[in-house]
Amino acid sequence: MYQLYCLVYQKITKLGMYLLPWKMPEMIKGEGSIRKLPALISKNNFHQILIVTGPKINALHLLDPLRQGLDQEKINYVIFDDLSSNPTDEHVEKGVTLYKQHQCEAIIAFGGGAVMDCAKAIGACIARPKKTIRQLQGLFKVLKPIPILYAVPTTSGTGSETTIAAVIVDSKTQHKAPINDMVLMPKYCILDPLLTVGLSPKITAMTGMDALCHAIEAYTNHTYNTKLENKLCLEAVKMIHEHLYLAYKDGNNIESREALQEAAFYAGRAFTRGCVGYVHAIGHGLSGLYDIHHGEVMGILLPHVLRAYGPAVYPHLAKLCDVCNLSTENQSIQEKAESFIKWIEDLKVKMNIPKYPTFHKEDIDQIVRWAHQEANPLYPTPVTWNEKGLKSFLLDIYRGSRK
Repeated sequence: MYQLYCLVYQKITKLGMYLLPWKMPEMIKGEGSIRKLPALISKNNFHQILIVTGPKINALHLLDPLRQGLDQEKINYVIFDDLSSNPTDEHVEKGVTLYKQHQCEAIIAFGGGAVMDCAKAIGACIARPKKTIRQLQGLFKVLKPIPILYAVPTTSGTGSETTIAAVIVDSKTQHKAPINDMVLMPKYCILDPLLTVGLSPKITAMTGMDALCHAIEAYTNHTYNTKLENKLCLEAVKMIHEHLYLAYKDGNNIESREALQEAAFYAGRAFTRGCVGYVHAIGHGLSGLYDIHHGEVMGILLPHVLRAYGPAVYPHLAKLCDVCNLSTENQSIQEKAESFIKWIEDLKVKMNIPKYPTFHKEDIDQIVRWAHQEANPLYPTPVTWNEKGLKSFLLDIYRGSRK
């Protein structure tokens, strides 16, 4: 009965999807494209900007070209960089205070997924000042326009520069959950591959696996997708297959850096409509409880979840196998699916991503509750797991990690 309920909910949601104003941010891309942003802000007639960024960005001097351009355009700015890899409601509140104190008019999100999420949440709280983060988490609870958001990703993973989601941790409970609303999508996106050249192999691997997970989950979900989302998923997986390990080995490979930026963008736009699945639903609980990098958790869980789905996901994985030219002559659909999962597992080994996550057995029930609350009935996963199914999966993972 529960599976039927989820199916009916998703059918109704699919119809509702056609009523929403789907769009993509205006993209400015290419080497050095960050230098075009100040003139764009000036053209938009903004004079006071909040820059949300990570604590290490300044030290790496990645902000220098932007700051120089803003100075030349006589645009004032204040920098907020007091946040962690898993931003909390407390971080968001500090950013909101800074925005209001300096009478800012727009926001630049300059960094990785955590920065993008925090910047979006700051915008949501400015739009809805009487609501807490917990009250805004869920579907369409913002509804009012947020300040114009310029997204400048310095990693190639979350795709947050083109999504309607902001994932924030409740500091009291450590529950990590998304705010989902059409108003959160950035207005502009700057894809400058030079900003990702300095990424370490480890960060390259983790963010790349995050993007891969977005594309695969959105494609295997399928229910809400149009032809556009399916096309974006296939293109993203193909580009990641061709370029992730190259960028991991050689961070100065501009062609691969540029391809991974676009792949993350495409995957982000795809899952914005298509939704993610149990990899994310379970992974959010793990990363929130143990402060593990989101991309690392995604990379760890992805092949395990795909295997657990079984035959329901074989046709989609077989198509991905073909797109990546991993299949051989006369392979069956199941064999192609297995080849694709094997590629992910082999890639994890080459990039030193652990096979299993580390977590405490006593936390399983909490992770299950959070995953069930996040995924069901919204996510149109190939197989629907209730709390019993989620717990069974996590117990299998726990036992595997103990061997």
